[in-house]
Amino acid sequence: MTTLHRREGSYYECGHSRADHVNTPGCRSVKASVVDELIARRLLDALAPEEIALALAAADEHADRRARSDRVYELRVERARYEAIRAERAFHACEPDNRLVASSLENRWEQKLRELKHAEAELAEHVVPSAEPSRAQIEALATDLPALWAAPSTAHRDRKRLLRALIADVTLTSKPHGRELSVGIRWRSGAAEEHLIERPLKPADAQRTPSPAVELIKRLSCEHHTNTQIAEQLNAAGFHTRKGDPFEAKHVQWIRWRHNIAYPATWAQDGELTVDQIAEHLHISTSTVYDWISAGKLAARRGPGNRLYIPFPPKVEQECHQRVQNSVHIAR
Repeated sequence: MTTLHRREGSYYECGHSRADHVNTPGCRSVKASVVDELIARRLLDALAPEEIALALAAADEHADRRARSDRVYELRVERARYEAIRAERAFHACEPDNRLVASSLENRWEQKLRELKHAEAELAEHVVPSAEPSRAQIEALATDLPALWAAPSTAHRDRKRLLRALIADVTLTSKPHGRELSVGIRWRSGAAEEHLIERPLKPADAQRTPSPAVELIKRLSCEHHTNTQIAEQLNAAGFHTRKGDPFEAKHVQWIRWRHNIAYPATWAQDGELTVDQIAEHLHISTSTVYDWISAGKLAARRGPGNRLYIPFPPKVEQECHQRVQNSVHIAR
């Protein structure tokens, strides 16, 4: 995986697919912050005070075994030094005239000195002075670590150093379909674990109008509701726009265009006719129909576009026919 820095943030992307210009379903990119948050959380969990206490207990046991092992080498040095001192004393106690015995004791003394030097070298190689912090310092660091990790003063390079000190590698396995992503963590201790996370939605998908709101718009559109009426219904149902604002007619208009929700051919409800339809049906002018509406002889409601819709049941139709027959002024 390679890291790409874009305007909206950093991403981990499969470098192989970029190199051969092939975008396979199983080789995809993921926003870096999603993976980084998981890794940081697991790291801080591993360095929690209770985990530190277990690690310190294990370290104490290891230190005790190491001390016993060091003591073995120290005893070897002490024995070799004692043997070398005895050989030296035996050599000095020998009569100088007894050259054969003196030569033998001198060789034995030199042999014991070589054995002492070898034992001291083994001790120096095996026993390494400890520069580790004290137990209290480690416990205090574990308590303050979350705050130190999140502090603005902590450099990214320091966080990376801590991660590299405890984590060997991280493996990302993408699923061919869906938003699921497998994150494998291999620790320096040899332990391994796997986590499943989901990619965040794309900005366009995250801000998309929820499906229930779209379905409600479709249903209300079929029932001849206007955009303003639909907006009122959406607000009453508790829906909001992708920016969290209340719905307005312009928002409904955009959603209808985005989801191809057609407007009805007519806004007339059952049994309603327009002014033109009544004029054509009665063979009169539209001005006559408007006069009847102004005079209160016909009930009408205003729909979208300020258009008039008149209920026209059989009784109203009969009254209109009778009005036409009895009038000598109506223009036909």
